[in-house]
Order: sequence, then C-alpha cells, then structure tokens
Amino acid sequence: MIRSVLKKCNLFERIKNITCANRPKQIMEGVPLDSRKRLAEFYQSPSPKKTHFVGLTPLKELTNISSPSNRPFRVSIEGNIGAGKSTLIKYFEGFEGIETNAEPIDWWRNLDGYNLLDLLYKDINEWCRVFQSYVFLTRLKLQSAKPKNSSTTVQMFERSVQNNRFCFLEQARQSGYLKGADYAVLDQWYRWARSNVDINLDLIVYLRSTPDVVYERVKSRARPEENTISLEYLTQLHDSHEKWLMTEDERFNTVPVLVLDADKTRDEVLEQYRLNEGKILGHDKKGTKHITKEDKSKVKKTLDLD
Repeated sequence: MIRSVLKKCNLFERIKNITCANRPKQIMEGVPLDSRKRLAEFYQSPSPKKTHFVGLTPLKELTNISSPSNRPFRVSIEGNIGAGKSTLIKYFEGFEGIETNAEPIDWWRNLDGYNLLDLLYKDINEWCRVFQSYVFLTRLKLQSAKPKNSSTTVQMFERSVQNNRFCFLEQARQSGYLKGADYAVLDQWYRWARSNVDINLDLIVYLRSTPDVVYERVKSRARPEENTISLEYLTQLHDSHEKWLMTEDERFNTVPVLVLDADKTRDEVLEQYRLNEGKILGHDKKGTKHITKEDKSKVKKTLDLD
C-alpha cells in the first residue's frame, strides 16, 4: 500500500533513505495521512520479536547460494558478543580445504602499542570512531585477501565488513557514539570498498541468541576488555543484528542467511553445526526444497514482519 501511494506521487526515490522525523512537510504533500503514519512506522520500526526460528530467512533461500568460479566460497559467521562465533570457527578449522579467519583481536589489542579494544570499552564515546575505522581496515584486509593455499575451497570469516557497516556502525549511530560526520565518512569508506574490492559473501551463518544468555557468557569468560560490557549494550547489538539479518529489506542484505539457535547448550550447538555442515560449506545447493509463497508467509508471520 505504502509503495503504491509513493509510486503514484513519484516520491519513493526522494524519501526512501530519509527518516520521516526529519523530512520537510512539503515532501509528504499528496500522501494520505494514514499512509504517512504507516510510512513513519516503516522507517522507525523496532527489530523483529524474539522467536525460536531456525533455518533460512525468507527471500534468502538456499537455492540462491552460488559458488563463484574465480574464488573460494565465502561464508561469514555472525552474532552477538558471546554467541559462539569462535567455537564455530574452531569446529571447522580441521576440515580439508577450509580456511578459517578468526576476528583479528590481537591486531586491535596492539596497534603500535595501543590497545584499541580496551580503549573502546573504557570510553566508547571517545574511541568509537577510531576503533571502527581500524576494524573496517582489518576486516577488509582479511575478506579481500587471496586464499593462503591453492586448494582452498571455502573461506570462513568471524564477522565481516558487512557486519561492521550494517550492524556496529548503525548501532553506534543510533546510540550517539558516532556523530553525523563520522558516520558519513565510514559509510563512504564502505561504499568505496563495495564498488572497488570483491568483498562479496555467499552465505551468512547467524548464531541467533538472546541478550540475557550472552551477557552471562561474557561475564563467565571474563575477558579483560569485556568487564565493562553491559546488558544494555548487548541488547542494542542484538537489535542491530536482527534488523540487519532478520528482515527482507534488501537495502541491508541480499546474502542467504542460515539461522542457528545459539541459546542452546554447547553440545546442542555443536550438533547443529554437524547437521548443517553441507549448507555452511556451500555443498547443499542442488535438490533442495523450493520455498513456496506459503512457506514464506509462515516465516514472515513467525518473525512478525507483516
């Protein structure tokens, strides 16, 4: 309904990237009041409700996965702090032909003697811009690098350049940690990289968790830099992941997403890895069940996306 109204008014291109709260009144002329309210809700909507959904997100079907011929299959492991990304990376380390890339935390802990990770958590308002700039650079280096061995068939990354842009940058902007100019510069860096460097992903594995669960895990593992992480911060990151990966808005993501329940026990999570090895490594693409409109409708209803 909203799109049809906008199309008639020839306004869609003018407003699709602008929030209603900041839009001049004249831009909305000709749009019925009811549609204005619904449009505002569309741009300011919260993340989808928590569910126990596990599988491939709608419109990002397994049949959409393709293996490029000029490089290895690329898969990114995404999720909140404490969701179990490192565990999944370690699970696949011994597989033949698989190149795993853990988060370059050591680089962040020692940049010419500066521990940027520690500085960030101690004063996020002061150090967010610097930290995100360096994180972008390090992720870009890893994600655009050629495989270490000619026999590599899969490159696996713990988080991605896309995560940095559509999750952490968005969360930082909404929380006020990044000001307008800082955000604009980092966004332009991403746009340049996307247009000039092959940072494409073929699959995203989303270790979906709840903030309360990962908060307890973070406290239990007691990493020095993480002792100031709050439940509120983890909740914000959770919401950013949900908005990025659990909707059908292709402005944010067009990559197929495999969703796994990361709230389970370690053994249960490892069993999910075992059962989904073929999907995660890009093997299970042919002969898969086609997702019907009815299937998509059920998933959308489950995720409260209507």
